[in-house]
Amino acid sequence: MSKRRRDEYTSIAEALSLINHKVNLIGVVLQTGFPKKSKGTDFFCLVKVIDESYQSGGLSVNIFAETMDKLPVVLNGGDIILLSHVVMKVHESVIYAVFNKKFSTFALFDGKLSTSFLPYQCHSIYLAKEQDKKFILGLRIWLVDHPTATDSSDFQSLKDIREGGGFNLLCKILRVWEVREDEWILLVWDGTDTPPVAINAKLDDEEDNPLPLESVSVCLPRDILCNLPSLGTVLTVTLDCGNEKLGVNVLGTSRWVKFDNLRCQLHASLWHASLLPTTRFCYLRDEDHIVLQRTREHKERSKSKWGWMPLSSLPWPTDVTVTDHPDVPFVSLMRALANPRVVGKFRCVIRVVASIPWNVEEYRSPRGTYRIRLTLEDPTARIHAYLYAEDAEHFFGGYPSLDVLKRKWNLLLGISESDGDSEMNETSRNPPWIICCLFSYTIDKNDIWGGRNFRIFATRLMG
Repeated sequence: MSKRRRDEYTSIAEALSLINHKVNLIGVVLQTGFPKKSKGTDFFCLVKVIDESYQSGGLSVNIFAETMDKLPVVLNGGDIILLSHVVMKVHESVIYAVFNKKFSTFALFDGKLSTSFLPYQCHSIYLAKEQDKKFILGLRIWLVDHPTATDSSDFQSLKDIREGGGFNLLCKILRVWEVREDEWILLVWDGTDTPPVAINAKLDDEEDNPLPLESVSVCLPRDILCNLPSLGTVLTVTLDCGNEKLGVNVLGTSRWVKFDNLRCQLHASLWHASLLPTTRFCYLRDEDHIVLQRTREHKERSKSKWGWMPLSSLPWPTDVTVTDHPDVPFVSLMRALANPRVVGKFRCVIRVVASIPWNVEEYRSPRGTYRIRLTLEDPTARIHAYLYAEDAEHFFGGYPSLDVLKRKWNLLLGISESDGDSEMNETSRNPPWIICCLFSYTIDKNDIWGGRNFRIFATRLMG
């Protein structure tokens, strides 16, 4: 033990020099790790804390318990944790604290300035002391005067997503979903669009190996899909932890959160992210200035006439196509998918990323009827849509020569002239943003949603 009395609190800066000693700490929670199973029979989680004396990265505290529900659940970043009889340790020059389930205790308090000193969660043997109040109040006042102590400036939005690890994301959790036993996915969103990426796929593979419509092999049920935001990318987050199980079920839906160290990847040119064993998180309050800013920006965008266009298509999509209804407001593909009626008409800004057939010589049936299936995408969704019969005739301007048709089609798919006949091979394509009109209908009256299709109409391919 340090020379301080057992009921006093040691500053983090002082505790760093008390290796192998038991100390009492009180600090502000920066972030926590996901609960997980230890190498033995216990469960543990990591909590990072700071105080007035030590703020650079925070002190890591490893907390152990017999069951997961006995671990601390921090409601908001910036809340206060009181730790009694934790042992200071060092490993490979990194100093940390260990919470021993036999003699350590904890208590969690709201970090907001108030007159309440009741913990919202505490260890079963925690005993409150009158003097705790002055330490809690002192940290609350310090947080008011030093809001940058829990700053979110290092956390980015979905529009800044990049491949690789170490991505720090500030977003809203829309859903935590166990799709199969011990297989979880998160759906997160922040109101912005993930950037479009190059399409790296063989066009002639589309029939046998089509581009998927989702980044994971799970199709969202309609009741979930219809409750997702229609504007801004909804990112799928999976677990990438090998055989290690993370307690992701502790995450709350409809909460804004900061994730530290996600791995972001592309699958079939669709963005998705993974939680790692080293991923940390903390919740943000609804009144946090960044949460208010993101919410305000989304509302302003949704009310704007041009807000439903992909951000990367601004100030205006290409003139590769024109529509017969230029005054109809734009909607996203997600809005079209979530339309409450199976029959509907929509005007969208999209990219054409694949087609069946891929070869222009095969676009018409032996009877001369156009029949083509396209894969369309925008930042909110990827769907199939058909070009058929008279709508396709209108789209192509009748029956142009194969050379003219091929030139126009290459432009639509983002195939450069220098590629020549290599478009059937794997190349990196960047299809342009175009405007098109879609209508939805069903081909199965017994399963109207399962039989719903989309067709392009009232749209002309220029060039």
